[in-house]
Amino acid sequence: METFIARQPIFNSQKQIVAFELLFRNGMNNAMPEMDGDQASYQLIANSFMDIGMQTLTEGKRAFINFTENLLLEKVPLMLPPKDTVVEILETVRPTPEVIQACREIAAQGYVLALDHFIYTPEWKELTEIARIIKINFQNTPLTKIKESMAIETKVKPVFLAEKVETHEQFDMAVSMGFILFQGYFFSKPEIIRGRQIQGQYLNLLQISAESAMPDMDIDRIEALIHRDVGIAYDLLRYINSAFFKRIREITSIRDALMMLGTDEIRRFIAILTMTKICSNKPVALMKASCIRGRFCERMGAATETPGLSSQLFTLGMFSLLDALLDESMEKILGEISLSKDIEKALLEKSGPLYPFLSLAEAYEKGLWDQVPKALAAIKLPETIIPGLYLEACEWSRNLTA
Repeated sequence: METFIARQPIFNSQKQIVAFELLFRNGMNNAMPEMDGDQASYQLIANSFMDIGMQTLTEGKRAFINFTENLLLEKVPLMLPPKDTVVEILETVRPTPEVIQACREIAAQGYVLALDHFIYTPEWKELTEIARIIKINFQNTPLTKIKESMAIETKVKPVFLAEKVETHEQFDMAVSMGFILFQGYFFSKPEIIRGRQIQGQYLNLLQISAESAMPDMDIDRIEALIHRDVGIAYDLLRYINSAFFKRIREITSIRDALMMLGTDEIRRFIAILTMTKICSNKPVALMKASCIRGRFCERMGAATETPGLSSQLFTLGMFSLLDALLDESMEKILGEISLSKDIEKALLEKSGPLYPFLSLAEAYEKGLWDQVPKALAAIKLPETIIPGLYLEACEWSRNLTA
């Protein structure tokens, strides 16, 4: 059976990833909320810790995993390594004496417990003394209720995690209220400041990336653009002369370097170099998300066996977060560079032959399982191959950014 696992990053106030929440489904036919929670958690444990490997999914950071009432009573969390696991207690769990006792025993074994979608009521008092992390839905909980929940008195002050943080304004507000951890996709949204200009060095990088993404790549044009930027030329020559290529003689010209790489590697190298330079003052999560989307889309394109599709999809995935990277609207960014019409259509109009691939990648990374079947149908790929392609993209991104 194939395993569909998405991961959502959890940040500290410096926007650094400190953990991931893992979301599980065992196939698109079981993607609806009524799926049995016990079965989901059992499968997540079996597949993530035993089959897939936690390093691929969490990059050595802690994993937040949901546990139902039954699984807590059966003390299933004890199957997992305590240093890698945060036991997330769902809001549907009843704080009965039996559950409270089970949680005490789990915590006593060194596990960190988190209360999910928390709104304080007196019946939760004992569990707030046991839990070390309290998650509050920042988007759907009234501010008065958030403040009441954060004002609870406990012997050991818990760490408050704001989830569903979708804008930079919400992030700033949550920081000011005393939240320590944050979950949501605010990091992938632009902080648009009207009147600012996109830096010239970025425009040249983006134009080179755009040229390399064209189905009929013009090597002469790319060579000329690289010659304009000493930094890019240096990075290219350093890369082609690295131990990775094991060359007998040193490559000293841009033309020779480009010919050595070949079209697919040129596209990949330039796109990654562009993202690396643009991401220098952005959360690492944004760089990782761009890389995962690019590789995931590329691998899906290759699976269709349509000539030339995968290279365009790699660029589409990598460029899909440009607005957040440059803090500017996608319309303005694409107005400054020339991309293929299909990539522009996917990024600006959310339509065209490439968009279903990007739509699937976005839905998968957020665990929006009900949106995946439509995208799958549009690109005519079997669902059974998608989990492997996504996990390969995660591993590729982890190795790349490391």
